[in-house]
Amino acid sequence: MVKVYCYSKCTTCKKALKWLDDNKIDYTLIDIKEDHPDEKTLRKYHKKSGLPLRKFFNTSGQLYREMELSKKLPDMSEEEMFKLLASDGMLVKRPLLVTDDTVLTGFKEADWREAL
Repeated sequence: MVKVYCYSKCTTCKKALKWLDDNKIDYTLIDIKEDHPDEKTLRKYHKKSGLPLRKFFNTSGQLYREMELSKKLPDMSEEEMFKLLASDGMLVKRPLLVTDDTVLTGFKEADWREAL
């Protein structure tokens, strides 16, 4: 099972989807803006990923910058970060790749190749 949370206007997401198609990997596409993961799901993905929670934030996104999260995150608890991430899919780093074994944020071809 491979799920990919993407945003249709994101060039990195388009690149990742093309890579999946070119490598004939079946996946379920989920629009991260319309159907973003809830807090419980994010907690599960975070645990499975082994990544620091900060890696789940879309630091280059407009909403991240508007909210000045680079200044606020250092003082936020993990609980507050999960609630914030769950509040808007545009705060979540994308593409978000979810497999039975792992979760990856962003698209790095070598990492995706290894995971898939």
